Amino acid sequence: MFGKVRAWSRHHEKLAGALRVSPLAAVCALLAIPYATITPPSGAHYPSVAGYLALSALLLAPLVWRDRPLAVFAAVSLVSFGQWLANIDPLPANLAVLIALWAVVYQCSIGWALAAGLVAELGVLLALVDWSVLTYGMFFSGSIFVIAIWLSGLYANTRRRYLESLEERAERAERERDQQARMAAAAERARIARELHDVVAHNVSVMVVQADGAGYALDSDLDQARLAVKNISKTGRAALAEMRRLVGVLRENEAEGTDYTPQPGLGQLEDLVRGSAVPARLRVGGLPAELPEGQQLAIYRIVQEALTNALKHGGPGVRATVEIDYGDPELVVRVTDDGRGAQAPKSDDGHGLIGMRERVGMYGGAVSAGPKQGGGFEVLARLPVVRAA
Repeated sequence: MFGKVRAWSRHHEKLAGALRVSPLAAVCALLAIPYATITPPSGAHYPSVAGYLALSALLLAPLVWRDRPLAVFAAVSLVSFGQWLANIDPLPANLAVLIALWAVVYQCSIGWALAAGLVAELGVLLALVDWSVLTYGMFFSGSIFVIAIWLSGLYANTRRRYLESLEERAERAERERDQQARMAAAAERARIARELHDVVAHNVSVMVVQADGAGYALDSDLDQARLAVKNISKTGRAALAEMRRLVGVLRENEAEGTDYTPQPGLGQLEDLVRGSAVPARLRVGGLPAELPEGQQLAIYRIVQEALTNALKHGGPGVRATVEIDYGDPELVVRVTDDGRGAQAPKSDDGHGLIGMRERVGMYGGAVSAGPKQGGGFEVLARLPVVRAA
């Protein structure tokens, strides 16, 4: 509950400051009644009711701006000094000097805190001189009250700095922990990648040698060729099992279970566009090329991510167009929509665009995404055409 109150006060500083001052303001307003009904004692220098209310307002109003303690203390002190020059006795609203003093000691450096304390002590001295009761005992009594307020603010300041230091250290430790975790994960992935490279390179080399031997033995020794083919099959299964084991470590955070459905490719693009939640149409230009499965999957995921972005950020009634242009040097994928474009709310994460760039970068391509002139959004990817083996 206190955390919610602090959060609310940060977002409504002026209103929160007025609420903090309101109890003292109410007391000062209630004490205005005796000024109107009771005759002041002889020797007292009290203002009229209107002057009392105006002076109280001048003393209390600056306390609303608690985020500027030095300016508040200076304003309240100057008003009090003007009150002393006008030969007006202290009022209940003069407690604003002590409140502003506490704020300076709580929020500012020790130098400013000492300066504010000396100014408050000077105010006590001037008040006692004005009352003609300046004695060591009276000055000591007034100083004790000021010193108590000053020490209270100093304790609160020290505690605040200590808690802020604890929070800062906790945040730094959390950042370091996350960084260490990311570094450990990156190191583990690099180790797995090296192991995967070694396993694949070794087994593929064995399979190539066995295949060459089987090719030479086909005409002269069928049994030897048959044995070589069996060794190729055995080595391939072992390599596939090892690859699955290593890749499984990288996917340990994914949901359990194995999906044996083939990965989608260009043949499933029409179904993707037709089944999208965004009304979309597919245009294909050029002569379709037989691309590797990995590149087909990359194109499919780019289109899928672009349609998802159109659904999330395009606004109501958005429509999309998916264009696939087959060229000789490169293949162009363009996904456009007629949504809000530059007016769309900014997304906190850019994982979709990062994923597109990573997929396209694997094949030496490039991708760009941004609002179009005249409205809408465009995702454009260019990939070199890699013929399937």
